[in-house]
Amino acid sequence: MPKTLRTLYYARFGFAVVWAILTIALAKTLSPGVTALLVVYPLFDLAAAVIDFRSSGTTRAKAPLYANMGLSLLAAVGLAIAGSIPSVLRVWGAWAITAGIVQLIVAILRYRLGGQWPMILSGGISVLAGSSFILMAGRPNPSLTTVGGYAILGGIFFLSSALRMRQLAAKRSGSAQYAQ
Repeated sequence: MPKTLRTLYYARFGFAVVWAILTIALAKTLSPGVTALLVVYPLFDLAAAVIDFRSSGTTRAKAPLYANMGLSLLAAVGLAIAGSIPSVLRVWGAWAITAGIVQLIVAILRYRLGGQWPMILSGGISVLAGSSFILMAGRPNPSLTTVGGYAILGGIFFLSSALRMRQLAAKRSGSAQYAQ
C-alpha cells in the first residue's frame, strides 16, 4: 500500500498544480467552463479516494474513506448548481472544512506508515481555509482565485508526504539489505 499511496500522492500533486493554474487563469467569472473546472476537482478527489480505498487492504479503517467519497460527490453536485461566486465559495468552504477533518483522521490512522505529518497539517489547514472561504463569500467582490491557491498548497502537502514516504521506504530497504 505505501507505494500505491505514494504514487497517488504524486498524481494528486500534479493534478492540483495544473488545475490551480487553469482556475486562476480562467475563473474571473463563473462561466459554464469554469463551473465544469470546479466540479472536476472534487470528482478527482473522489476518484483518488476510490483508488486509496481499493489499495488500503483489509487492515485499514475504511469509514473515513467512505466519508471522503461522499463529501467529494456532494461537493461536486453543490458546485455544479451553485450559480454564483459566493455560493461556490460557500460550497467549497464547507467541503474544505469537512474533508479537512476526514483527512486529519485518515492521516492520524496512517501515522505508522510514515510521512503523514504533511497530511495532518494539510487537514488542519483545510479546516481553517474552508472557514475563510465561507467568510470571503460574504464580502464584496469575492474571487475564485483563492481556491486555486488552496489547491496548490494542498498539492504541495501531497508532494511532501510522497517524498517523505519514499525516503522512509528507501531507508527501510537499506536497513533490510544490511540485515541480510
